[in-house]
Amino acid sequence: MVSISLCMIVKNEERVLARCLDSLASAMDEIIIVDTGSTDATKEIAKRYTDNLYDFKWTGSFADARNFAASKATKEYIYTADADEYLDAENQEKLKQLKKILMPEIEMVQMLYCTRGENNTVYNFEKEYRPKIYRRLRPFVWIDPIHETLRTAPVVYDSEIEIEHCPEGNHAARDLEALLQAGMRENYFSQKLHHMYAMELYRSGSDKDFENAIPVFENTLAQDGRSMDEVKEAICVLARAYRIQKNLPKFFGFAIKDAVSTACAEVCCELGKYYEENSELGEAVIWYQNAATETESILDIRTSQEIPREGLARCGVQMP
Repeated sequence: MVSISLCMIVKNEERVLARCLDSLASAMDEIIIVDTGSTDATKEIAKRYTDNLYDFKWTGSFADARNFAASKATKEYIYTADADEYLDAENQEKLKQLKKILMPEIEMVQMLYCTRGENNTVYNFEKEYRPKIYRRLRPFVWIDPIHETLRTAPVVYDSEIEIEHCPEGNHAARDLEALLQAGMRENYFSQKLHHMYAMELYRSGSDKDFENAIPVFENTLAQDGRSMDEVKEAICVLARAYRIQKNLPKFFGFAIKDAVSTACAEVCCELGKYYEENSELGEAVIWYQNAATETESILDIRTSQEIPREGLARCGVQMP
């Protein structure tokens, strides 16, 4: 049977931490909890489950905190968990069985992360595979019988274990601020964070969040080597931001840039909203219909579903 260290980073999680730890503790051989500045009873709760409790001065990077937690682990594998997730009884048993049968060549285990629709702020789906368990010390091996090379891709196992993700509240404000600071600091966003920032903005961003994001996504368009997907994401964010600012040359400029490629539902909705706000309902109907029936969403699935349908209804048109 393999051994597993549970590694968590926490801050002000007194309402949910015990639920998480109760569901995982019996399957863990070691529990590492790193606190990044709690002001509630989080640390007192954590002490009921482990003596391995550490303080970590927040750097603005979740990765830094996770790496610190992992550095304290001593077992073969590391299980990463957030306080607002837990395993039900059935999946606790699946995890215990996995410990017994996990083959040594497996270096990473993915589990199904299940977020209820009403709690979903970023993703347009309710289940997705996420890496949750990984080998603490990874051995490198040679592969290929000739022109041999080191295998760098991990051996990944997609398990059937389902993790319930039940956040107490919406983390959008925290995440948007962290993404903005990272975008301003790093200068070059990874493709993953670029996509997540744009999605979070469209899903949960305020007008001010969009305006704050302008330099980050303007920077995308000024950089060489950006993919068409990233360019389209930047155009969507900037079109919304400049519509909010009523900067019409910029707004229509980005809307036209979107149209010369494959138009997306997000920008069609922005055009519909612009014309609706200016009482040009005939034009608004055209763009809302394009969003609902002729284009696809790239950031927020609602822009090809309920958002244009609601816009059409406000303009006096009912879709079948």
